[in-house]
Amino acid sequence: MPSFQERYEKLRREILENAQVQKFLEENDQLVNKDMVERGLTTLNEYISQNSSCCGCDNTDNCTNYLNGFIPKLSIIRNSIEIEYFKCEQKLIEEERRESAKMISSMYMPKDVLRARVKDLLNNDSQMDVAELATKFIKRVKETGVLPSKGLYIYGPFGVGKSFVLGAIANELASLKIRSVVVFVPEFLSEMKQAISDNTLSDKVDFVKKAPVLMLDDLGAETLSTWTRDEILGTILHYRMAEELPTFITSNFDYDGLENHLANSQKGGVEVVKAARIMERIRSTTTPIQMEGTNRRI
Repeated sequence: MPSFQERYEKLRREILENAQVQKFLEENDQLVNKDMVERGLTTLNEYISQNSSCCGCDNTDNCTNYLNGFIPKLSIIRNSIEIEYFKCEQKLIEEERRESAKMISSMYMPKDVLRARVKDLLNNDSQMDVAELATKFIKRVKETGVLPSKGLYIYGPFGVGKSFVLGAIANELASLKIRSVVVFVPEFLSEMKQAISDNTLSDKVDFVKKAPVLMLDDLGAETLSTWTRDEILGTILHYRMAEELPTFITSNFDYDGLENHLANSQKGGVEVVKAARIMERIRSTTTPIQMEGTNRRI
């Protein structure tokens, strides 16, 4: 059986031969001395026994690091090698979602899209065209650091994966630390009616309309009143058009079909001019793309 000294020397070599440790020591060559390294072996071992970048789990409860949702980073503090812990990408995403959910209860992210990425869209022929546009959007953000002023208007039959596309784009943007607000339109408009009674309407509308990236899922599935159309949707879309903020929309209707839907109010009236005004805002903030395919929910 190896002696304690032999086991210690073996562990010491494994620690010091670790690529990340070597990189850290090289980067801090002018600050680190032999004594600091010897005293810091336990710390270095703690560091290499964990993921030093986000492991990509779908929930920080499944994180394997010592502190769930935190990644270690080596630092030199007061002539000593120390570990500092920082929130990982997944934890930041979860905190963002919790904060958003406090404001808007109709915000949601279905379980099947929690880990969706744009590359996943390439596995489905019906999603290839939208995947190409989504890829261009993300690529432009990465290259310029600026959000394009136009999002996508994704239309097609029920169940072909339009919501999945929104989730994939939202997750890509989250990895770039850009917040997306995703709302299910029928529930959102119902929630806005209730917000009148508890005096939160203004705050909630402001939260949605000022989102860096807004995603309106299933627009056209709701029963519209003139108030929800003009004072809620109209206000949100006008602000985003004026501020050139990207908006993503999914719908069963194409542009013309949605305009017809918007023109027919809950009370049976037909208001062509007001519907056209809403559509002008949608056309100016989105690029239309059709999605076809079989219903994935059957």
